[in-house]
Amino acid sequence: MKIINILILISLLLFPSCSKKEEKVEIIIDDVIETQMLESYKKGLKALEDGDALYAAKHFTDAELLFPQSEWAPKSLLMAAYSYYSQDYFADAIAELERFIKTYPQSKRLDYAYFLLATCHYEKIIDEKKDLDPLIKAKETFNLVIREYPNTDFALDAKFKLDLIDETLAGKEMYIGKYYIKKEKWIAAINRFKFVVDNYSTTIYIEEALHRLVELHYKIGLLDESKKFASLLGYNYQSSEWYQASYKIFNKEFEQIDPDKKKEKSNFILSKFKTLFEK
Repeated sequence: MKIINILILISLLLFPSCSKKEEKVEIIIDDVIETQMLESYKKGLKALEDGDALYAAKHFTDAELLFPQSEWAPKSLLMAAYSYYSQDYFADAIAELERFIKTYPQSKRLDYAYFLLATCHYEKIIDEKKDLDPLIKAKETFNLVIREYPNTDFALDAKFKLDLIDETLAGKEMYIGKYYIKKEKWIAAINRFKFVVDNYSTTIYIEEALHRLVELHYKIGLLDESKKFASLLGYNYQSSEWYQASYKIFNKEFEQIDPDKKKEKSNFILSKFKTLFEK
């Protein structure tokens, strides 16, 4: 029994001692790894200053992977993403930003990560007439920034970018609508121009879109609909060139009249047209 008690006593004395040694070793190892990580981070900064984005991104990524538990890890990953972005490697930047959002969802820099992600999608646009996917993703992410981080500078810039995106998307709809006009697909064209009026009313294309709706509804014999859009155009944009173009549509029957009666007829048509905007 005495032997057993002695062995128990020895074990009680030894195990705490081993545990403390292990803790000391772990601390030393962590310190070494953190030092290596910071060295890699500094190399990344130097490479970025020298304009070598790929080399910088490699060092930042190495820094993050060396010590993912460190507070420097999310900073390193975000810097890797920025390095790619700075040299227009948008696909690589997007991949790193998506990994950042997934890996560090509690980061205080999440607002910047989303903003940079949206910006990468926006600047990735090559030809909006062929590929709308980057535009749509950019719009979704900028809207997220505005919704989740409304009081930041990123939200202000996101609103500005959204205006530019809407201009581009509206231009795309106008382009398709005009294509349908050439093909004499009137209803398809009307739907495109209505979409602009309903969804992009603050863009530069709103006046022309309203005029096209006046023009097309007149062409297919829907005069009440044509007058409705003419009224809307005149009420909001009476000084516009598109207002004048819409006036000419209603004035067509006047163009072939005897010159002596033209002036009287002109005054009548003009007064009738103006009543559209007084309702």
